[in-house]
Amino acid sequence: MAPSSDSLAEFFSDTPGPELLGKIDFARVPRHVAVIMDGNGRWAVARNLPRVAGHRAGAKAVRELIAASIELGVEYLTIYSFSSENWSRPAEEVSGLMRLFVEVLERELANLEKMDVRVLVSGDLDDLPADTAEAFRATVQSTANNQTLTLVVALNYGARTEIVRAARAIAERVSSGDLSADAIDEATFARHLYLPEVPDPDLLIRTSGEMRVSNFLLWQIAYSEIWVTDTLWPDFDRYEMLRAIADFESRERRFGGR
Repeated sequence: MAPSSDSLAEFFSDTPGPELLGKIDFARVPRHVAVIMDGNGRWAVARNLPRVAGHRAGAKAVRELIAASIELGVEYLTIYSFSSENWSRPAEEVSGLMRLFVEVLERELANLEKMDVRVLVSGDLDDLPADTAEAFRATVQSTANNQTLTLVVALNYGARTEIVRAARAIAERVSSGDLSADAIDEATFARHLYLPEVPDPDLLIRTSGEMRVSNFLLWQIAYSEIWVTDTLWPDFDRYEMLRAIADFESRERRFGGR
């Protein structure tokens, strides 16, 4: 469904919204945007707050991102919420994050339903605390029939683990005689990733100015356009999203061609 001009003008009413909206071609809005949400800890430290306070502020930015994506007509949004490497962080920070996940899901479920957002999880829920895993499973089930936006939460996720997992599954199929080695191609491999039904991201956004992809969607971002902002994640707002999409549309995507 095409975005409503009246709704867009109201949602992006503050400066520089009207100017940025004038640069957007809604026929070219990326279908799938993926975001590495970086900078929560630095945001908190700069304010002499505990790191968990940064994650709490970051949750508000996620709400803003979801709303902006819906207004702009983005169909898929993937957020890097917790990597498989994040377990090495201080135990207090990790446990605080796990509790925050439950709190946010319980608080936001009605709003996700109202906005017609379907939630999927990419990653391994089995290693999470039982209440956190159950909160995500319940949210996925409750929102399964929603259609306006698919929100993919990368949780306990690592791209190398995802790729190894896919390779192991394919090897097992070949070993059992279910699949010929000669039949393995890129499409076969992609079907064994966590969410094969989700299209590859068109645009990858990274906040906090870091120039790395941090083991995120290594297979899927092969031809994604990358946009990096110095803005720390809790300060990312709807206008940053507009800037990212305007920049995306200014590029010529060649997918390896000339």
